[in-house]
Amino acid sequence: MSTPFYQQAMAGIGRTGLSVLMCATLMQPVFAESQLSLADAQRLAIERSRQLAGEDAAVAADRDMAVSAAQNPDPVLHFGIENLPVNGADQFSISQDFMTQRSIGVSQELTRTDKKRLRGEHYQREADKIIAEKAAMAIAIRRDTALAWLDRYYSEAGAALMSEQIRQSQAEIAAAQTAYRAGRTSQSDVLAARSTLVGLQDQASEIARKVRTAKIALVRQVGEQGEIPLAEKPAIDHIPIDIATLEKHVTKHPEILVLEKQEALATTDARLAEVNKQSDWSMDLSYAQRGSQYSNMASIGFSIPLQWDQVNRQDREVSAKIALAEQIRAQREEATRAAIAEVRTMIAEWESARERQMRLKQELVPLSSERTEAALSAYRSGKSSLNDVLVARRNEVDARLQTLQMESEAARLWAQLNFHFLHENNVRIAPEKDDK
Repeated sequence: MSTPFYQQAMAGIGRTGLSVLMCATLMQPVFAESQLSLADAQRLAIERSRQLAGEDAAVAADRDMAVSAAQNPDPVLHFGIENLPVNGADQFSISQDFMTQRSIGVSQELTRTDKKRLRGEHYQREADKIIAEKAAMAIAIRRDTALAWLDRYYSEAGAALMSEQIRQSQAEIAAAQTAYRAGRTSQSDVLAARSTLVGLQDQASEIARKVRTAKIALVRQVGEQGEIPLAEKPAIDHIPIDIATLEKHVTKHPEILVLEKQEALATTDARLAEVNKQSDWSMDLSYAQRGSQYSNMASIGFSIPLQWDQVNRQDREVSAKIALAEQIRAQREEATRAAIAEVRTMIAEWESARERQMRLKQELVPLSSERTEAALSAYRSGKSSLNDVLVARRNEVDARLQTLQMESEAARLWAQLNFHFLHENNVRIAPEKDDK
């Protein structure tokens, strides 16, 4: 099966146009009965992305750290010899002097439960932020792939349009040459028809360049399958956004969700800084062995940091963390307003492009086609020159290309809007949670 437009373009573009457009498909592999739909292209792009796989690894790392950070610090083992004589009759003896003792002990920091919980929560919020970033990446991949797919589709549609126009131009040249040999027209008409063909072939060369560029961009997203023929384009007359509830949609904007997770992380860090104002105790246990003529000894002790300058240390750390959370909250609110304005603008541009495309398709193109038919009929009846037919033909080509370009702009805006938020068609991809 072939793409709806590009196969036609290759069939009738003419010798010069054919040689140019052939360059766009020299490297195209053969896929029997295979077409690449937009949805398939997006799926391939997601599977191909190494960024998303890297985000999964980062999420797994943070979830492991969330478990580790919520535990007590490791106990510390200490051992040694205390009060060893270094001179005199008992020099270096570990059993003669009553003060010499061999000791072994362990110390353990007793971290507060809320501190451990918040330390683990910090890494869980980090994992949530990375998941939101991954969702934003997935949406961007889908959007970029859709734009690349649509660019190729419409560039090939333009190639098909030029193919048809070149075929008609070649027929007009043949008719003009026949009329010239029969003495019914002048040589200038034949030259004008040939000039028109050269102009169309030049346009075909430019469109062929766009086909090649668009195909390279699509291959970049999906791999070698970006070379196979495209399926039919999706319907672009609907977007999954209700402008009446736009603020609700904006809450699902990937960048807004990332800022929400950053704010939650900063809030957790502020709470942790507040809890850190309460010092943690440490407990020490030790056992000391002395000479056989002396009693062995055991010791127990507690220690606690003295936060003697909380105003300039702990309090300032809390203030800094709270200020950072406030900064991110302000960024989120500003980003929300900017996103609402951006989406409203894109919706207005999409509606305008759709309206203009329909007007061109339903009014300008039919009028241009009728004008061409009228000019051609008048020429056949000897009431006008071939130049009138060529002018009408050029106007019709321009109208069709303009309509195609406007539809392409509407399609690009549709893709940007359709893959702008997280919704039922764009669910985020998150790795499974550990049961740790």
